[in-house]
Amino acid sequence: MIPAFGVVVLAGLTDVLDGYIARKRGQITAVGAMLDPLADKLMLITVILSLLLTDHIPLAAAILMFIRDLGMIAGSAVFHFSGRKTVPANWMGKLTTVLYYIAILFIFFEAPFAKAYLWGVVVFSFVTSVMYMIQIFAINRDEDQTHNGGDSGMTTRQPGSTREL
Repeated sequence: MIPAFGVVVLAGLTDVLDGYIARKRGQITAVGAMLDPLADKLMLITVILSLLLTDHIPLAAAILMFIRDLGMIAGSAVFHFSGRKTVPANWMGKLTTVLYYIAILFIFFEAPFAKAYLWGVVVFSFVTSVMYMIQIFAINRDEDQTHNGGDSGMTTRQPGSTREL
């Protein structure tokens, strides 16, 4: 388990270093802002799958984590590719990722409270997902109202057109 933990730590450190270098050099791009959280989620999904296949975490926790992360990936993609605004990674998402990695640390080193802690992080991750959804819908509602002259009707903007729901 220790070599596997080393790989996870190395991946996390390179992610932090990559973000630091991009910010320091002013090389933040829209593509990078979208791909970095995607890479984080895919890394986490890979680790969770590995822990599940080796019976280190409960199936129910893994399923909920997959649903949450794949839902966030799919939801962001739908909003992005339909020309809608998405919310960049914020402190809540970063905190959720850190808490997941702490849970993984506890699981790797077989802390007696590891599974209980993991369940707490799973619940917290769904709370942060709801908060993220509220933000993304609010930013797009405000954008729709701006483009429709303050009309409070619900609309969906397609690239190059506006369509009433």
